[in-house]
Amino acid sequence: MIHFPAVHRGPARALSLRLAAALGLIFFIVAVVYLDREGYRDNNGDGLTLLDCFYYTVVSLSTTGYGDIAPVSENARLVNVLVITPARVLFLIILVGTTLEVLTEQYRTNLRLTRWRKTVKDHVIICGYGTKGRSAVSALLETGFDKSRILVVERSAAGVRQATSAGLVAVEGSATRSSVLNEAHVRNAKAVIIATDSDEVSVLVTLTVRQLTAGKVRIIAAAREAENAPLLKQSGAHHVIVSSATAGRLLGVSTSAPPLIDVVEDLLTPGQGMALAMRSAERHEVGLSPRKLETLVIALVRRGKVVSLSEPSAVRIETGDMLVYVRDDRSPTPASA
Repeated sequence: MIHFPAVHRGPARALSLRLAAALGLIFFIVAVVYLDREGYRDNNGDGLTLLDCFYYTVVSLSTTGYGDIAPVSENARLVNVLVITPARVLFLIILVGTTLEVLTEQYRTNLRLTRWRKTVKDHVIICGYGTKGRSAVSALLETGFDKSRILVVERSAAGVRQATSAGLVAVEGSATRSSVLNEAHVRNAKAVIIATDSDEVSVLVTLTVRQLTAGKVRIIAAAREAENAPLLKQSGAHHVIVSSATAGRLLGVSTSAPPLIDVVEDLLTPGQGMALAMRSAERHEVGLSPRKLETLVIALVRRGKVVSLSEPSAVRIETGDMLVYVRDDRSPTPASA
């Protein structure tokens, strides 16, 4: 099932609001009738009591209209035309409002689903919306990736609610199932990020994605243990991030060289100072050494592979190369008055 981001109100709140509106309308009409009770006559001919006013209001607003109480004066009939009749229509709208809201919401959801299925393409699928999945979404958004092109596949209802609350489209179900991935239009995806909590599940998801896409969609998987990384690559993952090993190396660096961990955090945290970025090589840069550029280039990506810059004099930029460089990512300070 596909879930779209929306603002939800609980059924108890919606029902209580409609009930309060209906009661408020009833008390208002009772007050109007009671103030002009001399203009009404009932079958007994003894005038209207407060209870009679409640009775007349209820049968009138519900369109029952027994006729045992009727307006006889011009003022009472004018009030019926200008106040009670519109109130009767409003009362009916309140009563059927819940049904109308449900039907309207279903129509709106079906319309959004049809439009989404026609336009979804080159999107990124996040399998798992736990800590790693949320961090992956944040990283995509920080690089300027459109939120509407991010789709979350999550089997837990709580995770789906978190994703839709964050403004993301979510598919509820297990990413190991072909039907769920087909619902996410995996064949039209740009990439699939596998951020599950289990390496075994990650392997199954990788195999399923590779089978459905014939290896045409880039797969990036997270592994908890380093020994499972080769298995994920054999299953079809193009890149594998070992979370435990990466965390261990950062812990070791923070112990032996504490300032280095600050540099790493600065590079990975947007808007703080330095940030890693990648761009295509420009025409006037072709043939030059990366060290001669104004930007600090730390790596070249050529035909999908990283080119070592250990001997910068022997490396020349070629057409189609991607430059990995360090940029100033500090937030601009407001101009002083």
